[in-house]
Amino acid sequence: MLNSSVEISFVSPVYKAENILPKLVEEIQKTVSQLNVTYEIVLVDDRSPDGSWEVMQKLSQQFKEVKSVRLSKNFGQHPTIMAGLSQAKGNWVVVMDCDLQDQPKEVIKLYQKTKEGFDVVFARRHNRQDSFYKKMTSKVFSVIYGYFTDTKYDNTIANFGIYSSKVIQGVLNMNDYIKSFPLFVKWVGFKSTAIDVEHSERFEGETTYTLKKLLSLAFNTIISFSNKPLKLFVKFGLTISFLSFLFGLFTLYQALIGEIQVLGYSTIVVSIWFLSGVIITTIGVSGIYVGKIFDQTKNRPPFVIDKVLN
Repeated sequence: MLNSSVEISFVSPVYKAENILPKLVEEIQKTVSQLNVTYEIVLVDDRSPDGSWEVMQKLSQQFKEVKSVRLSKNFGQHPTIMAGLSQAKGNWVVVMDCDLQDQPKEVIKLYQKTKEGFDVVFARRHNRQDSFYKKMTSKVFSVIYGYFTDTKYDNTIANFGIYSSKVIQGVLNMNDYIKSFPLFVKWVGFKSTAIDVEHSERFEGETTYTLKKLLSLAFNTIISFSNKPLKLFVKFGLTISFLSFLFGLFTLYQALIGEIQVLGYSTIVVSIWFLSGVIITTIGVSGIYVGKIFDQTKNRPPFVIDKVLN
């Protein structure tokens, strides 16, 4: 239950960040001192294999405002964010990565913008300090996702932003098995805007998102938020059927006028293999959607919390 005694909750998923966390907390504290508001910092350990949890424990002992949450296993970034949101008590919630590419000082601009009546203020990275590979994959995903969902997806906007408590409550009420925080925020609506913020290079280390993980995230997100692949296969099937009907009429015409003496073996074989491929692919896509429905009906929680400090 959200509590008005805390003005801003900072929520950050943690993975392989043992050397970054003290600096992150320090920068957040500097920012809050300028805003002069009550706050809490919710750090959520996605069962990081390094010493991140030990560092979080020390920070919680040192600062009562630092709430450290540990999940029972590695669930992934977006379920980890949802776990942090479930523990946040602020009237406003800032979601940011722990690698300091999302700079805490930019929260001042985000918070001031909320005074204009916005429930959501997205941080738009107008000059992303990411590798060419990461920027390209993000751009490709935005184009593909926008096509399959018939929406406009801005790849310069990610998790970083400030959100009112009612927006967060709406996001937490979404019972989708596959979690995608920024897409959930867009779906729940409310008055929103975006402002440019300074994006920094990683404080330390490299991104843990491999190509395999990125492809899996993109695939699951599209399947979860769109049924357009099924519609495309229906259209494709109807097109093949129509073309086959026209080809059949043409073949019948040729047979009637005596132009066909022996039916072509190659044509039959190619047609069988082609249509079989279309059928198998269509069944496969349908099966994926059925599988996602099965996952949803099991109603398993997207995360399990092991420990909470402060």
